[in-house]
Amino acid sequence: MVKFNKSSLFSHPFILLFISILSVSISSIMIKFSDTPTSVAGMYRLFISVIIMLALVPWRRLRSIDMNKKDWSIVLLAGLLLGLHFLFWMESLSYTSVASSMVILALQPLFVMTGSYFLFKEQAKLPTVLCLIVAVVGSILIAWGDIGVSKEALIGDGLSLIGTFFVSAYLLAGQKVSHKIDVNIYSIIVFFIGGAVMLVYNLIYNYSLIEYDSSEWTYFLLLAIIPTIFGQYIFNLLLKSIGATTVSVGIIGEPVLAIILAYLLLGETISLFQFLGGMLTLFGMGMYFWSKSLSYNVDGGIKNGNNR
Repeated sequence: MVKFNKSSLFSHPFILLFISILSVSISSIMIKFSDTPTSVAGMYRLFISVIIMLALVPWRRLRSIDMNKKDWSIVLLAGLLLGLHFLFWMESLSYTSVASSMVILALQPLFVMTGSYFLFKEQAKLPTVLCLIVAVVGSILIAWGDIGVSKEALIGDGLSLIGTFFVSAYLLAGQKVSHKIDVNIYSIIVFFIGGAVMLVYNLIYNYSLIEYDSSEWTYFLLLAIIPTIFGQYIFNLLLKSIGATTVSVGIIGEPVLAIILAYLLLGETISLFQFLGGMLTLFGMGMYFWSKSLSYNVDGGIKNGNNR
């Protein structure tokens, strides 16, 4: 069990979760600003993250890792799932709006909660489920204006849904091995494999890998630092302490933040449904995390040793 030192505000898991959600919310805005193929941007996003994080790897701990072949296969599977998630989700932004694509991610906690029940025997309490339902209903209201708008929008929503399934499975796989492998080593491995998945895709479709100007390379670097290291990496870090379900519930807030950023930076309008849905989503999330916060001891630990 990981204990967070209460004397440090930024060591609290929910503060870290908020930072990571804000970071990944920016990614959809950044993708909309660039004309680079999304699969190329996703590939460099992960590969550059690997290069940056190599300095953080505690190489001495490699010898102490106690993992069998099954555990390593789960790590490899997680990398594959991450690559497929980025491939489908980032491509969805080429067909539909930020709001519609992002809000499909609201289904992620349902997938993760179901998977957690079968894989880890985690049973969600009724109040928790009700809070989650409220947040999901809010997310559905946000996307209501995009439903049936066009064939392209539906294709984009479908791609986002597939990507959501893959990232849900990715989080569950990460939780499965989170107590056996250092998060830095785990993140580097899955980021590299995820990047390799998109590299294969780019080679198949003959996308240029190097013919980009300096502004695009800056864009790749920012994607690596902000939504990947400050986003996906922190998600991986939190899997060990609060579990995949709570991490995925936090991600429900991503569409709300993305819609606000899209309004401010891209000029996308906010409809009444999106406003009301956003408020409902935030309310459901707030109640969920308030109930979870009650489980923390004064010293930052978790009551009864239950870290889920």
